[in-house]
Amino acid sequence: MLTFPNAKINLGLNIIRKRPDGYHDLQSVFYPIGLRDALEVIENTSKTTERIQFTTSGIAIPGEIKYNLCWFAYHLIANDYKLPNVKVHLHKQIPIGAGLGGGSADAAFFIRLLNDTFELGLSWGEMHHYARQLGSDCSFFITNRPAYAQAKGDEYETINLDLSHYFVALVYPPIHINTAKAYSGVVPTMPTHSLENDIVNLPITKWKDRINNDFEKSIFPQFHSIKTIKDKLYKLGAVYASMSGSGSSVYGIFKSETNLKSEFKNCFLWEGKL
Repeated sequence: MLTFPNAKINLGLNIIRKRPDGYHDLQSVFYPIGLRDALEVIENTSKTTERIQFTTSGIAIPGEIKYNLCWFAYHLIANDYKLPNVKVHLHKQIPIGAGLGGGSADAAFFIRLLNDTFELGLSWGEMHHYARQLGSDCSFFITNRPAYAQAKGDEYETINLDLSHYFVALVYPPIHINTAKAYSGVVPTMPTHSLENDIVNLPITKWKDRINNDFEKSIFPQFHSIKTIKDKLYKLGAVYASMSGSGSSVYGIFKSETNLKSEFKNCFLWEGKL
């Protein structure tokens, strides 16, 4: 069976406090977008002791396969349910380390795909349970609907937000930002306004003055080209623009369809409807 894990963007991101466990509490709104990977799972009927054979194409995935979240997800579920040996192929199109949740999406969709392919009968709660063990934002992609995120980014409340009449241009420059270093540059602060209320109740034209990504304060001074992308998106007509997650991807939301290939020649660019 085949599925197509999608990316997400952060609409606002407030880092509000450092936790005793070393993580940070945050507030954000996660919104799914149409940039997708492709993921296929079939039963491996050949005689092998290898539980999961994992192949990839598209964007190169660094590190050993045994550290991939899909590999971990398979073994988590196999501890509780009878799973056959499988062949898995992932075609990677969502940029890695871009603040788009691509790896988490692959793992969450993989959990759903195993459930459907092998008729495991997992409830939504069980799938969320497995996903939470894989990463903070992984559980979001089980439901995969606009949601207000809090705590470590692993507690979600689905919100009534429909941006389907807008378009998005996503720009990813060839810059890698270390997540731990990004957090080290942030001074946690309790926001003055409620992000959830602002996102839902304010017109999108007002977001620029009220909704921020706290990572931008420390990352933009280090990587001026990322700030330049955000400024350029506004000059090109975006009604709202922001870095997603800890970067380095930046998106702009537009009222009409865009064609910005000539504007960002040295960057990954994805354009589509929200």
